[in-house]
Amino acid sequence: MIMYSIRLFISACISLLAGVLLTGSALAQKPAYTHADTLRGSITPERSWWNVLYYAITVKPDEGSKTITGKNSLRYQVTQANKGRKMQLDLQKPLVIDSVLWDGIQRVPFEKEGNAWHVWMPEQQKGSIHRVDIYYGGKVHEAIRPPWDGGWVWGKDSLGRPYMTVACQGLGASIWYPCKDHQSDEPDSGASLTMIVPDSLVAVGNGRLQHKQSNGDGTTTYTWAVVNPISNYCIIPYIGKYVNFSEVYNGEKGPLSVNYWVLDYNQARAKEYMPTQVHNMLKSFEYWMGPYPFYEDGYQLIDASHTGMEHQSAVSYGNRYAFGYRGRDQSNSGLGLKFDFIIIHESGHEWFGNNITTNDLADMWVHESFTNYSETLFADYIFGEEAGNAYNYGIRAGIRNDAPIIPVYGVNAQGSGDMYPKGGNMLHTIRHGMGNDSLFRSIIRGLNSTFYHTTVNAADIENYISKRAGFDYSKVFSQYLLTTQIPRFEYYFSADKKQVSYRYANCIKGFTMPLLLQQAGVKIKLIPADSWKSQPVNSEQAALFTPDAIQKMYYLKVVEGAQ
Repeated sequence: MIMYSIRLFISACISLLAGVLLTGSALAQKPAYTHADTLRGSITPERSWWNVLYYAITVKPDEGSKTITGKNSLRYQVTQANKGRKMQLDLQKPLVIDSVLWDGIQRVPFEKEGNAWHVWMPEQQKGSIHRVDIYYGGKVHEAIRPPWDGGWVWGKDSLGRPYMTVACQGLGASIWYPCKDHQSDEPDSGASLTMIVPDSLVAVGNGRLQHKQSNGDGTTTYTWAVVNPISNYCIIPYIGKYVNFSEVYNGEKGPLSVNYWVLDYNQARAKEYMPTQVHNMLKSFEYWMGPYPFYEDGYQLIDASHTGMEHQSAVSYGNRYAFGYRGRDQSNSGLGLKFDFIIIHESGHEWFGNNITTNDLADMWVHESFTNYSETLFADYIFGEEAGNAYNYGIRAGIRNDAPIIPVYGVNAQGSGDMYPKGGNMLHTIRHGMGNDSLFRSIIRGLNSTFYHTTVNAADIENYISKRAGFDYSKVFSQYLLTTQIPRFEYYFSADKKQVSYRYANCIKGFTMPLLLQQAGVKIKLIPADSWKSQPVNSEQAALFTPDAIQKMYYLKVVEGAQ
């Protein structure tokens, strides 16, 4: 998703959805959730018995009336014997479902409950595969400030020509097409998107162009498709005065087709600007995180009227062909002005968010914390280790500690925007404590291979890291994700400075996390806990206990002389 700092201005609103706030041992008041939140955010009985295999979406927008008409042919497999069960489909107001056909021949009845549509289904056997064709249309919810508020974007390019797309993460893909709008169920075999648009425009979608046809009535039909599983919110139409240039990148898994779709008047500067940024991104991310996860569908960077989003194999770009975030350095270190933030951040989501997707929106930190950290990994790879450290420390200024990063599960709730900079600093802290970049890199790459093209719970990620690292990080994740407390590392020396005593304070019970202090070949490894420990030190090791240096490497507050 888009950068964390821009989201901070709505952090007060996000915090209302933050869930259980843990401050010390006190529990803050839980926000009120409705039945509609449960229908949207949980696996209801009407969602549990079937698994999405494929979406074949067709949409025809009408810019004049700001309406769309469409159809989704949804192929699914029955995972539990269906007798007298309903199927829950999701389509948000003001769009309406006109009719539903089962297996292409049988019209089936349905009823509406808010944004959930309950379809009465014939009896079906476990393991059987079927299709529902959902016809829908009407006025579509319009995004006013995309991508921060979702919906259909009825835009104009700088020459006043139609420029349309969608941004819908969090709000959900059901804002513009009917689907099973829950992150846990991606279409196993991919999806296609057919767009019927005026002849004067070009339509671009995820993956590869399958078909283009002039309809002889002033419109042209474009069909795009991906063969890999894909999140609902990543399936996106791009419609405008696009032109294309392409290349083949020799990546870790072989030739990768790279396509750039830009507005016609951006073509010259795009050819000069984009490839270098994309090459640096692919080199660094394939080194740290493993092969680009969607070689079969290719990689596309597409001009968009908003800032940018991580739409799988079709990354939207609106950063004005400038380094930083629209010319600003989010780290205040100078490093942020040495690369294009949107190309790096949104492409990082191809690994975390698109390849590895969480089952519940409450675990969105897996998407955003790791992708925020991919910026540090990029800076480390391209500019050097010290640059990576400086960048990561610099983004810490954006942490508010206004609410926990993980909110309530099952209601489509999203936690604090701290999931970006605080989550990235948590991962950097864990990395420094390991003191073994080869191991850390193998863990990041291992996550992307072990959970390749799957949906996960946060516990899957946490347990994998702990197992591979040989240290139980469960309290570390709980501390940084479930509380707003910054752990305090307290220490003092014996009178002869031959022994150091230390502990963590302002933390949850049982909190423990390794610290490795090192410089110029001198090092000392500590594993502080929430009770005092002591160990011998020599004079060179004692000199490593510098509060400022420790705080720059670890997201902690350091207090010297506390007893």
